[in-house]
Amino acid sequence: MTTVLVIDDSPSEMAKFRDMLAKNNFRVLEAANGEEGCAMTIEHLPDVVLMDVVMPEMNGFQATRKITRGKTTSHIPVVIISTKNQETDRVWGKRQGAKEYLTKPVDEAELIRIIRNVTE
Repeated sequence: MTTVLVIDDSPSEMAKFRDMLAKNNFRVLEAANGEEGCAMTIEHLPDVVLMDVVMPEMNGFQATRKITRGKTTSHIPVVIISTKNQETDRVWGKRQGAKEYLTKPVDEAELIRIIRNVTE
């Protein structure tokens, strides 16, 4: 079973992701901010990380960079999912190491397809 770590500080967004992923047979881990998400990535080594950008303390760009450049975590694909929808945000997210960049609200079918693509 594919393990997905969702890093998002919004309880309502987290609930949406949890429901979407669970009904598609993914194991879901949850982190409420970038610091917690980075620690959980190291501890659990999920198959993929879904990363929000706008979060307190460590934002999603910083957390993506830390995960994708970490010794034990660099192999884990990060998919940024954010309300920030400017081309500069996409480019910056990819430069931090993200494999994909989606904008909220996310389409369930597209999300599942992308998770399968980056974990194959």
